[in-house]
Amino acid sequence: MKTSAWFGHFLFFLAAIVGRLPLAAQRWLGGMLGFISCQFDTREVKVARRNFEYNDLAGANEADVLVKSVMRSTGRNLFETLRVWTRPRKDNLALIKNIRGLEHLHAAQAQKKGLIIAAPHYGNWELLIEYMASLGTFALVYRVPEKKWGDVFLRRARGGENVVLVPAETNAMRPLWKTLQAGGMVGITPDQQPKFGGGEFAPFFGKQALTLSLIPKLAERSQAPVVFAYTEATAEGFDLFFEAADARIHDRDLLIATQAMNAQVETIAKRDLRQYQWTYKRYTLRPPKSGERNPYKGIR
Repeated sequence: MKTSAWFGHFLFFLAAIVGRLPLAAQRWLGGMLGFISCQFDTREVKVARRNFEYNDLAGANEADVLVKSVMRSTGRNLFETLRVWTRPRKDNLALIKNIRGLEHLHAAQAQKKGLIIAAPHYGNWELLIEYMASLGTFALVYRVPEKKWGDVFLRRARGGENVVLVPAETNAMRPLWKTLQAGGMVGITPDQQPKFGGGEFAPFFGKQALTLSLIPKLAERSQAPVVFAYTEATAEGFDLFFEAADARIHDRDLLIATQAMNAQVETIAKRDLRQYQWTYKRYTLRPPKSGERNPYKGIR
């Protein structure tokens, strides 16, 4: 076994130890991690603060308070994710206390055209993966880690029964298309910044953001229904939500489709800004010839 692969398995072993802790303890540790991150003004803290300032979502003082809340939520989400990755599926599904909008999922499945799940980075999306895989084969698009050990770890963490991992590469359309043709389900994050050529610039919280066009392209070509899905943390666990996607997401005009998609992600994020992934550099790439600079310049 190569050293890099061994290290990935070793990290999973450590994650499993943390994953065995009670949920309350995991959330407390996560909150403390977020608090410590703020004290040291880490990269993630700086990115979150810059996102709020860049989007004019809060004034300087309000942004500072919001960032602290976001970091506590981010820390809790990390420990909750370790739990989901390392525990049996039945234990994970027990964390789901309520399911809202299940009729939208059933209506989409009834069309028998396959199903595209748009899963924004809100709440714990790893728990969502567990739920969808409990229903049948779920092909999931994921970004391959740069390090071999990272890929080993992630494949072991996510590679449960019925989960098919599809690398986010230029040829990702083909296996997803085949899955939909067979009546299967695919999961794609709509708020991941693609490379130039892999998306369209569309407004997101008032600023142009290079937006993944894979979901609209796949939806238009396959005519498979699109359902937004996400979890939301509660005192006892999580609530799971399903929402029918805006019909414009199937539009052949990718600008119209991506605008509709971003608007729906925005609405979900606004449910509780603390539970959205603000530590991600969403606006790194700027529209060509716009003269705009990378807003995260200097943040490392």
